[in-house]
Amino acid sequence: MSKLLSVSDLSISFGGVQAVDGVSFEARTGEIYAIIGPNGAGKTTLFNMVSGVYRPDRGRVMLDGQDVTELEPDRLCRLGLSRTYQNLQIFFRLTAAENVMVGRHRHESANVLAHLLALPSVARQNRETRRNAVALLARIGMERYADTPAGSMPYGALKRLEIARALATEPRFLLLDEPAAGCNPVETDEVEAVIHAIAKDGVGVVLVEHDMKLVMRISDRILVLEQGRPLAEGQPRDIRENPAVMKAYLGEHGAREAARA
Repeated sequence: MSKLLSVSDLSISFGGVQAVDGVSFEARTGEIYAIIGPNGAGKTTLFNMVSGVYRPDRGRVMLDGQDVTELEPDRLCRLGLSRTYQNLQIFFRLTAAENVMVGRHRHESANVLAHLLALPSVARQNRETRRNAVALLARIGMERYADTPAGSMPYGALKRLEIARALATEPRFLLLDEPAAGCNPVETDEVEAVIHAIAKDGVGVVLVEHDMKLVMRISDRILVLEQGRPLAEGQPRDIRENPAVMKAYLGEHGAREAARA
């Protein structure tokens, strides 16, 4: 049975400016739900509320029937909600495997004292964490980078590495904030394949992305925001053919890109 991430009437303002106003949506495990809109539409602000970075002025976030609106990001992570950010948050001096190992920390049981004393249990746990990290890299086609310092990896691989680290927390829902931003067409295709694989494995993906071709190809449902408010919601075909969306966001160029998807 699929799990549900439910957002109801989320709203927030900054200095009297209404950044997000009355946004609601539901996403299910195993599906890809995209949120699009022009710059300044409130997409990342919405993500920040859903992921516990901001507390909304109004509204609720429910995760599989539990009200998680007031929870901090680390608590949400333990409950199965993880995310990536627009800008890379990679540890460039660590290898790819070590970056993913950082994401596994919530599954480790050894305490600080055990680490300080270098107990055998810590070494065993580190070996297991590395095995899990390498297996996750292999799952998304990046095993060859396991021992490569992140600072020497190509940009597209770093975008996938960030997704891998978020997956290391074993989320039920994964929020991806512009995962293909700055990628060339080949790298975008690689990111798309990873997202498809994640959803196929039963994880719910909520996606903010400006690449309309990618959005139209990959999404099960799409929510369009304009000036912080919901403008339209539906399947890609509904959004592509919606006159209000074309006028407010897609425009002539965007409509052409969406039509090519």
